[in-house]
Amino acid sequence: QIRLAESGGGLVQTGGSLRLSCEAFDTGSTHYAMGWFRQAPGKEREFVASNWRSGGLTDYADSVKGRFEISRGNNEKTVYLQMDSLEPEDSATYYCAADQIYYKVKVSEPRHWGQGIQVTVSS
Repeated sequence: QIRLAESGGGLVQTGGSLRLSCEAFDTGSTHYAMGWFRQAPGKEREFVASNWRSGGLTDYADSVKGRFEISRGNNEKTVYLQMDSLEPEDSATYYCAADQIYYKVKVSEPRHWGQGIQVTVSS
């Protein structure tokens, strides 16, 4: 069972930037698609971005296109989410996710989840 550990959340003002990181442990030689989801209080968890591999297939939610960028580390075991032009509506708990099947990450059915990290954007 792989483990996912997120870092980099925090409090930022509107228009600011944050970079989230997620490292996957105990993956062995298996490659995983990785992605990010978020959940605001009182709302359902929603897809943010997904990535198959560095320089490979990538998808974004419409609400973050042009503002967020997902990327992978050189060893493919780390995924980053660069968040720019942050808005109060981006405030949520952000979850890292992984699955051997890319489609499952994209449609919110990944097998593996991190514990989540808080992002708060003040107005």
